[in-house]
Amino acid sequence: MRLIVDTSILISSLLKDSITREILLLPMMRFYLPEFALEEIENKKSKISRLSGLSPDEIDIILDLMLDNISIVPVQMIKPHLKEANKLIGSIDPNDIPFVALALAVENDGIWSSDKHFKRTKGIKVWKTSDLLVYLKKR
Repeated sequence: MRLIVDTSILISSLLKDSITREILLLPMMRFYLPEFALEEIENKKSKISRLSGLSPDEIDIILDLMLDNISIVPVQMIKPHLKEANKLIGSIDPNDIPFVALALAVENDGIWSSDKHFKRTKGIKVWKTSDLLVYLKKR
């Protein structure tokens, strides 16, 4: 299975050792993330550190482990799809345009997010963590 990972999912996996982190480490899964999301995580690292109780170095180690299973997609690859993504989600949440553009740019099975507004994006399947758990239990 190939999924676009919303930044909130990645941040959640850094905050605590959880099922979200376990899923991100599964070798049978493949994940994609727009490159700007790494900057967002870097900008929030001190807050993540404070909330998780992990040092910035520990966060980097966990993130590196997860990035072994996450393909970072450069902006050049999603740029041709930004206009269409804007039509699909721009009026709902402009911050999510790159994630929808990425979903349009690479072959995938949907977007993994806990944000409810993604559900209003027509033509793109949205997975909650509970959906993934059901899927994985069937495999």
